[in-house]
Amino acid sequence: MSAYCSPYRRRRGKPSGIDMTPLIDMVFILLIFFIVTTSFVKESGVDVERPVANTAVRKENVSVVVGVDAQGVVWLDGKSMDIRSVRPWMEHFLAQTPEGAVMVAADAHAESGVLIRVLDACREAGVKNVSVAARRPS
Repeated sequence: MSAYCSPYRRRRGKPSGIDMTPLIDMVFILLIFFIVTTSFVKESGVDVERPVANTAVRKENVSVVVGVDAQGVVWLDGKSMDIRSVRPWMEHFLAQTPEGAVMVAADAHAESGVLIRVLDACREAGVKNVSVAARRPS
């Protein structure tokens, strides 16, 4: 055998390949990052017929949606609740999310008095960003 080694000769030993471990680690880190930074919206749990407004604009940063159905029942987080429970619930919500925004989705046939009481309870709890849901005309 000669001492000459061909550059095209295959090495016998560890097969060449790509180590996927760092890639998988990076994917999990990105997944955790997106889960932690995602904000979740708490829905009211009731479908309402929102009133029509020509000046309605889309709000992006809403954290909680409070629903008021046609009978004047207040819905929050999928459960009906007494109007007097809105303020303590909002205070608890603000303790968790200090910059949280609230949208009140009242049915077009709901009494305006219930809507005003819900808005008042949100503001008394300290919510700075409260809005009323409406839809644009078709």
